[in-house]
Parts: sequence; C-alpha cells; structure tokens
Amino acid sequence: MLHINEEAARCLLCHDAPCTKACKQGDPARAIRAIRFDNARNAWRWVKGCSSDDLERAEKACIHYDQPIRIRELLQKVETDCKTGQGGQNPAEANRQLPSLAIKFCGIECENPFFLASSAVCTNYEMVARAFEAGWAGVFYKTICKQDIHEVSPRFDAVKEATSFAGFRNMEQLSENPYEVDFDILSRLKKDYPSKIVVASIMGQMEEDWIELAKMAEEAGCDAVELNFSCPQMRLAGMGSDVGQNPELVTFYTAFVKRTVNIPVIPKMTPNITQINNPAMGGYFAGADAISAINTIKSVTMTPEAEVSEKKTISGYSGRAVKPIALRFILEMARNTIMKKIEFSGIGGIETWRDALDFIQLGCRNVQVCTAVMQYGYRIIDDLVLGLQTFMLERGVEHLEDLVGEQLPRFVLPSELDRQTIVYPKIDREKCMGCGRCYIACQDGGHQAIAFDNERRLPRIIGTKCVGCHLCRLVCPTGAIGMTKRIASPREKAQD
Repeated sequence: MLHINEEAARCLLCHDAPCTKACKQGDPARAIRAIRFDNARNAWRWVKGCSSDDLERAEKACIHYDQPIRIRELLQKVETDCKTGQGGQNPAEANRQLPSLAIKFCGIECENPFFLASSAVCTNYEMVARAFEAGWAGVFYKTICKQDIHEVSPRFDAVKEATSFAGFRNMEQLSENPYEVDFDILSRLKKDYPSKIVVASIMGQMEEDWIELAKMAEEAGCDAVELNFSCPQMRLAGMGSDVGQNPELVTFYTAFVKRTVNIPVIPKMTPNITQINNPAMGGYFAGADAISAINTIKSVTMTPEAEVSEKKTISGYSGRAVKPIALRFILEMARNTIMKKIEFSGIGGIETWRDALDFIQLGCRNVQVCTAVMQYGYRIIDDLVLGLQTFMLERGVEHLEDLVGEQLPRFVLPSELDRQTIVYPKIDREKCMGCGRCYIACQDGGHQAIAFDNERRLPRIIGTKCVGCHLCRLVCPTGAIGMTKRIASPREKAQD
C-alpha cells in the first residue's frame, strides 16, 4: 500500500527537477512538493494534463540516490482521492475564487501573513528582492548592529530525519554588513517594493545604540522596527538574550526606541526564560505595538563535524522540533489579560500552512519563517499561501482576521480538563498489518491493554484495561488505529 505523505517525503525537492523536465504536459515535481508541504488537496493542479506515459517518463528521470520516487502511483492516487472527495478539494471546484489573505499588522496592510524571519535568509538586497517576487509579504531583515561581527565555521548543525531537519542548530549572530550599508539596502527595498513590508531588526549594546539605529530605520523608510532582545549566542555580554531575560532592560530599551520613532516598535522575546510574560509586559508597558516570539532555544549538539577548531559551545535551536514550545509562549502571552490589544508575530518551526494556522489561531497576525526557507527555499511560499487559502475556502472563512485567536477559548488549566469521560482507540482491521508495534508500546509504556490471539493474526483492545491514553495510535505505522466516540469513563460509572 502506497502512503502518499511517506513517498512524497522521500523526494529530494530538486532544483530544476529532472522529473518535470521529462514530463511534457505537467509539473510532477511541483505536485510532489505540494504533497510534501501539507497541500495534497491541490497537487492535481500541476499534473491534471499528464498522461500515464508522461508520469512514466518523469519517474524514469528521477535521480533519487536510493530508488526513484513512485511518481505514477503517487500522483494517480492523489488525482483519484481528489475526484472521490477523499483528498480535499475536487478539481471541479477549482474555479471557485480563493479568499484573500490580506491582514493588518500594527495598522499596516499586509498582502498575506508570511514574512521572512530575521536570519540568514535575508542578509542582502538580492535575497529579499527574490523573496518578495516569489510572494512573501514582508521581511524582518537580519539584525543590524554597530558591532563588528565575525562568524565561526562551521556555524550550523542539524538533527536530521532522512532528507529534512527535525531540528536545526545555528551559531550565526547578526548582520556582517556595516550598518550604513544595511539601512541603504532597506531603503532601496522599500523604494523598489512599496507594497511589501520592510521591518528593520536592530540590536544595541547601550541606550545610544538603540536610539541611533531606530532613527536610521525610520529614515530609511522602514515600516516598523524589531528590537532583538533574544539572540542566544552573542559574543559580547549585555546583548541579545541577556537583555530579553531582564524585564527592566526590555522596558527601558523599548521605551527609549518608542520615544524616538513614530513607526511601530516590536520587541522580540527570548524563549530562554521560565516566564515569558515578565519581559513581555516590560515591552507592553513601554508602549510596544506588537511582540514577536520566539527566537532560538539554547541547545547543545554533539556531532564532531559541528566543532569549531575542536571546541563546542551552546547555541540556538530551531526547526520543526521547537514549534510546540513556541506555541506555548505565544499562548501564555495571548492569554495574559494585562496585555490587552497588543499584537503578536509568531516564529518557531513553521514549515507548512497548517503550522502557520496554529500560530494564527492562537492570536498571531503574521508569522515569520527561517529554517524551512534555509532547507527548501523561498518557493515554499506557494504552498503556504495556497494551502491557507484552500483551508479558508473549505471552511467558508472570508477574512483571515476571523481566524486570529479563535482557538484561545479552548485552552484551560489542567485542573479544568474533563476527567470523567474516555475515548477508546479503535483498530481498523483492513489497515492493520499485524506488526505488533502497538502491542510493544502498550506492554512496555502503557497499561498492557492490547493482546494478540494464539495465532498472532491481529491485535485487539482489552477494554477493561485500556485507559484511552492513545500511545498505540501514535506508534502505529499504518494509521490503522483511530478513535471512538467519547463516553463516560467506566471508573466514573462504577462510582455512580
């Protein structure tokens, strides 16, 4: 049985893909990329004119190091699922007008919520210009400072899963350009792309630095200024996360900048702290217009290849692995009743439109992307935009604004969760292969509530032992374990 997502995940996402060059009537590489980035419902758009022969030629042209991607089977299954309504949008509905993703952030009109995060993905004019032309709505330009920046080599490391990063370690600091050069770049970008949003990210070491850099950002025509209180690997003390961990410094520096410029001021919070609300409220009381969060998480990786002259250090961690942590910090700030009406820009582990939606539904009005762009390029904006538009179309949502914070009311304290009901797992006998992964997990990490018959055919749930933890569902490699309806817990019934 072919699993669409697993097969698409094997794709190398080639530049100038040989499979597409070999296909006369479509773009199979683009279709597979759509599947890879959680947009399978739209994959048919790029292969709807392809014949079986086209896809066979594409498959033969695949240069995968292991074995060719099963392009014919993969894309034919996608087309079948779409036509039968199992894979999302039906091609017959393709002519329906997609909703706009326009949204205001700090009073600024943005064409969509997708911005480049202040990082290695936006360090010069040419890079940002290409991103704008690809469809990104804005940029938080790589942090500008007055210090002389010298980077190490190598500066990156990764925890990998096949061809993608589960997590990414980054020792890079701030922009290596002279600060005057960076502000000239920002001025040219705003002049050449007036509809795009240009945000200057800055970092000072003392009050005068913050004030001077903020003034230069405003004079360059920037739409807003982000205050980097969060970089975890600064060479000099008193900068980056050293500031973000100190609510008083966040308050003072934010107030200095806020008094200096008329454009929106956006403090960027560090996750390397227990209570993010403390420094966040410092920025709020100083008049911040929005808060961006999070920067990278302090971490250690042990691979010898990432050593710098046989030395190691603590540095920042990003990528898919940090997304739940980033969402936690956004949630804590969004639920803070003191910080009313402040806006949020979400950062951390965003690869797909669904990742972005999670941040938006917790209150973010835009999202910033870094690690995914470093892996896959600016081109992922296509699926970020189309995937979110398709979701809104299918839900009947006309304005992105309507999704902002809609999930907040569903979050409660652990003490308020329902503990009187249970959801049992359910095994689909047609999908189950009898591998026993669920049995092992339940035996050694659960409640010994799964058993095989004597002939070891298929597992079964022992209802009297099952507590509905769903570890079995999570480890199942074939998706054969689903969920039943929520019912009253047997323990509660016994007490009644």
